[in-house]
Amino acid sequence: MALAVHININRCTGCGNCVVSCKVDALELSTVDPVTNAKIYAVRDGRSVHLDFRSELCAGCGVCIGACPYEVISLAKNNQIRTPWKR
Repeated sequence: MALAVHININRCTGCGNCVVSCKVDALELSTVDPVTNAKIYAVRDGRSVHLDFRSELCAGCGVCIGACPYEVISLAKNNQIRTPWKR
């Protein structure tokens, strides 16, 4: 199943609701240390810097979309975009 997720990182607060709601662990919230390029599992200045999406794990259920209180996640499956506004 070809899936893609889009996060409007400029509006994301880094709350982690999407990560916690994902039953298959397809999402991972982290930031990257600029010196070592190692992942740091925290947010910087209260904002998410990086959200990893592993499409091979994603079931396409859209639970992450509903879990986001800020409506910043959209999921595209077979060229059809699923957003908080199109459930």
